[in-house]
Amino acid sequence: MAALPDPLPIATRGPLAACVRVPGSKSLTNRALLVAALARGTSRLQGALESDDTEVMLRALARLGCAVDARGDVWHVEGRDGHLAKPAETLDTGNSGTTARFLTAAATLADGPVRIDGDARMRERPISDLVDALTALGARCAVEGQRGCPPVRVEGGGLPGGSATIDARRSSQYVSAILLAAPYARRDVRLRAEGGVVVSRPYVDLTLRLMRDFGAHAEWNAPDALFVEAGRTYRGRDYAIEADASAAAYPFCAAAIAGGRVRVEGIAADSLQPDFRLLDLLGRMGCRVLRGPDFAEVSGPADGLRAIDVDMNDLPDAALALAVVALFARGTTHIRNVANLRIKESDRLAALETELRRLGADARADADSLSVTPGPLHGARIRTYGDHRMAMAFALAGLRVPGVGIQDPGCVAKTWPGYFSMLEALRED
Repeated sequence: MAALPDPLPIATRGPLAACVRVPGSKSLTNRALLVAALARGTSRLQGALESDDTEVMLRALARLGCAVDARGDVWHVEGRDGHLAKPAETLDTGNSGTTARFLTAAATLADGPVRIDGDARMRERPISDLVDALTALGARCAVEGQRGCPPVRVEGGGLPGGSATIDARRSSQYVSAILLAAPYARRDVRLRAEGGVVVSRPYVDLTLRLMRDFGAHAEWNAPDALFVEAGRTYRGRDYAIEADASAAAYPFCAAAIAGGRVRVEGIAADSLQPDFRLLDLLGRMGCRVLRGPDFAEVSGPADGLRAIDVDMNDLPDAALALAVVALFARGTTHIRNVANLRIKESDRLAALETELRRLGADARADADSLSVTPGPLHGARIRTYGDHRMAMAFALAGLRVPGVGIQDPGCVAKTWPGYFSMLEALRED
């Protein structure tokens, strides 16, 4: 059996005094890329994120006939006015959930069959709820993988539209995927959430605003129902992509753990990205939070962190960083209503429980929640399970705990290739 490579050591430091900029939002970049590809005319995306996930989307769109000139963080996209080409080969989406799910719906607009696949982990991530809703809207598509997971085959030829019920209890991306394609349906699209539940609902709001920014008419027309007008299609435009709230979580939590203060610049005051709500949670844990017109700053508490009990259904990605902050809080932190963490890039609840225990904490995960009670902490080699957020979150523990090493640090390239350079550059006060 081959030996594992040496882990990346994390140097302890603090208190901090740092100002950082985080990359553009992955969620917004992939949404804007698809919308611009479907639009009439040329779009100029400013602040786009260069990462593995967005590169996967770029390659797939190219195979669907879309031309993108991606230079640095300014990308020019030639829209196809709602008509995608039949690709010559299967679209490989790797382990990018946004790419696999968004393109499954968009592929209904192709002029021939499209097959969508991914890596081994993607073949364990369910997509049947999306396919069922598309079928109810008249699309011809089928899951070819096991247990409702990719590969998926979509016949193309257009999206008839109409009304459908969608099970969005496992992922809001199923809803966003249909919404993004819906302006090109032949009839208005009406979606109702089964049981009235949409996990990570704020991401649907993010999708709706982006669609409206590009000229579509899309809205909630009831607490559990959405409406998209057919024929009100996208128009190419200049579009500025916000700084990534999911990425900003890590420098914010660095201040909470190591003390001192960290400011993140380039944050839109009216951002709908749900992970910015982490600032309120850090405030509840005892941090000082300062917000400005285009920045947010977190200062670690003078008298230590306090445990909290929190429902993180709206911002599950931020749960990993908060779980690591909980290692240093007084009492037991309870993170609830995050069942969909089990179908992310890894089974994140299981991974969190294992790696928090590896550092010396008492961590207990069940079907949809995690409890973290601090214990005597010590260094450890942290497994990342090929999951970028596991690597980024547990590196923060190394700011306080000597001897923390991160295995497979390169997995952060999925959304933030320069993450460890940022972490290394955090200055001490």
